[in-house]
Amino acid sequence: MKKFDLTLYLVTDRTNKTDLQFLDIIAKACYSGVTLVQLREKYLCGKELFDLAIAVKKITDKYSVPLIIDDRADIAMAVDAAGVHVGAADLPIAYARKILGKNKIVGATAKTVEAALAAKKDGADYLGVGAIYPTTTKVVTQLTKVESLNDIAAKTNLPCVAIGGLNTDNLDILKNSKASGIAVVSAIMQSDNVEKTVRELREKWKSIKEST
Repeated sequence: MKKFDLTLYLVTDRTNKTDLQFLDIIAKACYSGVTLVQLREKYLCGKELFDLAIAVKKITDKYSVPLIIDDRADIAMAVDAAGVHVGAADLPIAYARKILGKNKIVGATAKTVEAALAAKKDGADYLGVGAIYPTTTKVVTQLTKVESLNDIAAKTNLPCVAIGGLNTDNLDILKNSKASGIAVVSAIMQSDNVEKTVRELREKWKSIKEST
């Protein structure tokens, strides 16, 4: 059964980290309150990604946090992940859905209403919308206004997660937005105190939603 919570969505980044450090961050984040984890590794071969996904899934399963695999529907299926997330340059949404079936989560990146409506038609369960702010990750990004996110959420009636350079200091930009949650990379992956950062992000987001 598909069940997911976009409140605090961790997208991983292994840059300059050992596998042990990387897995420790994920464990601390899951323990402290992230609600979804996406394993994003653009440059690993299939076997390397499979092995890493197995290691990450042991952690996410322990804390009952759904694991999403970026792009690779085959790896998501192989490790029995909760689902896959695809971008414009990745496997088409309809094919990801065909591979994974109706009970797995398929998320998609959408920067325009047109792309979002197409993603919904092809079977997306949620949309990642951004970048809201410039990011420090290696992923090429294009800035997206909060107004665009609101338009996408209203016209697709799909849950939307805001992504792109978000942290506790700048979340106020999402006040009165239709975002169902926030996706963060560096704010958690580069934190000196993961548990504290996760708690602060959750508290800040909660206060924003309560004031909306």
